[in-house]
Amino acid sequence: MKAIINGKKYDTETAEQIADDGFGHPRDFRYWSEVLYKTKKGNYFIAGEGGALSKYAVPAGGNSTSGSSRICALTRAEAFEWCQEHNATEAIEAHFSDLVEDA
Repeated sequence: MKAIINGKKYDTETAEQIADDGFGHPRDFRYWSEVLYKTKKGNYFIAGEGGALSKYAVPAGGNSTSGSSRICALTRAEAFEWCQEHNATEAIEAHFSDLVEDA
């Protein structure tokens, strides 16, 4: 999947996969899948997809929706927050250890 956002190219084929999370099966209307990537230049993005009742739903005419997929650019802080929300401990230790302090 590729996208150009604010003049920057985001490509799942050339970026490093950092972490992933998801819910359900692709035939489930509530299904969603997200993968966090880091580009060679250090930019972060999510490649996500989901069913008709997920946050990736798009209008499909009338009162119906359909599943879709998209890329969303993230700041480093947003990527770190995503990792915390999705319990991606290994990714945090590998890419955001400078943002973590001992309890």
